[in-house]
Amino acid sequence: MEKRRLGQSDLMVSRICLGCMGFGDATDGPHSWTLNKEDSRAIIKQALEAGITFFDTALGYQNGSSERFVGRALRDFAKREEVVLATKFLPRSKEDIESGVSGRAHIERSLEQSLDNLGMDYIDLYIYHIWDYNTPIEEVMDTLNGAIEAGKVREIGIANCFAWQLAKANAYADKMGYKRFISVQSHYNLIMREDERELMTYCQEEGIATTPYSALAGGRLSRLPGVTTKRLEEDKFAQSKYDQTAEEDNKIIARVAELADKYQTSMTAVSLAWLLTRVDAPVVGATKPHHLEGPLEALDLKLSSEDLAYLEELYLPHALSGVMAQNTYKPRR
Repeated sequence: MEKRRLGQSDLMVSRICLGCMGFGDATDGPHSWTLNKEDSRAIIKQALEAGITFFDTALGYQNGSSERFVGRALRDFAKREEVVLATKFLPRSKEDIESGVSGRAHIERSLEQSLDNLGMDYIDLYIYHIWDYNTPIEEVMDTLNGAIEAGKVREIGIANCFAWQLAKANAYADKMGYKRFISVQSHYNLIMREDERELMTYCQEEGIATTPYSALAGGRLSRLPGVTTKRLEEDKFAQSKYDQTAEEDNKIIARVAELADKYQTSMTAVSLAWLLTRVDAPVVGATKPHHLEGPLEALDLKLSSEDLAYLEELYLPHALSGVMAQNTYKPRR
């Protein structure tokens, strides 16, 4: 599989990143549709055999059980230096703040917990999962730089951020001689393109890698409307992101199906082939063996400029959702 340098770092990653939010103890966390240890291992092994060497998990996925499942499988099935492993840390909780836990202490504690869960000595890409409005970015960057100097982290990335936040963080890193955020993991796909307004252009200008999550919109871009799955029925997070715009989005999804029929391939392949023309390595989840077929087909599917325009022309502006909607501008009173 083709590999690409991640931003301006030395990390070489497969064009497809296996998203591991679907792995973990379904009884211990917000998602009821995740895979158990053995089923997760089977998907990870299949991904490695297909040439996928980039894996993304998080401390917050099913209370760390995703990290434990992924770490164990990668230790069993791959040489450490042959894979690029990303995981993420969350902001301080309200309880942390009230009890006086500093931003530095929280990040250091999160990092140690992730390393323990993964059973590894270092993390290739440590991602700031959600911007912490209660912790100065200087404290975050100082702490992450310390983790890099200690050899526990190779590179750092950020997720769920606005362009101004990324610019502010990297300006401070430049001032202090620290490593910058080399990648952004944001909510971006064929039916959610709001990051094109500023973030994607900023990343292009600055040589920052783009590794979007929800690449298939929680499965909506891989099947026709009306076809249901356990995740579609139970994933409340995805429902909150897409249900309100389903009528507009379904028109685009119909065009994905039309092109899939034209090229005798899957809707997954068409959706990801479009995305691969714009980003470095989309994060794609899989909870069944056949879910990896479409992403692999996408690598060989070359859409024409007319195809790309056909897929794009019906897009209408969308409201921000999830954590990004919660963190929009609030005027000082």
